[in-house]
Amino acid sequence: MSKQTTINDCKIIDLRKIHDPRGNLTPIEGGVDVPFDIKRIYYLYDVPGGESRGSHAHKELQQLIVAASGSFTVTLDDGTNKKSFNLNRSYYGLLVVPGIWRDLDDFSSGAVLLCLASEHYKASDYIRDYDEFLRYKEV
Repeated sequence: MSKQTTINDCKIIDLRKIHDPRGNLTPIEGGVDVPFDIKRIYYLYDVPGGESRGSHAHKELQQLIVAASGSFTVTLDDGTNKKSFNLNRSYYGLLVVPGIWRDLDDFSSGAVLLCLASEHYKASDYIRDYDEFLRYKEV
């Protein structure tokens, strides 16, 4: 399936926001707020100015990427089309389906990227070479 996915299968998910004068809360539940069970959570932080992260695709893994703090840009590529998303609100998540190349850049100072993943880490699920990605997608 991931060989046929396109950037149109990726989307911004408007997460629930519970307003409270003491501070807002955004719950994220696997299978409820995201279309997968959450098996791994990680976050990126202290990304130096001008640095990029990502630059890979997954064969099976789905992700929800959230700007927990600050902002950054996620550029998605399906081998034919590209689309960029500027994430800067903690109640929006970007759903990234398998078979999509992603580049992360333009991190603001103090930005924290929170990622909820559908699978445990598996090195064999990664495609880290763009030419290999294009061959995988048969573009």
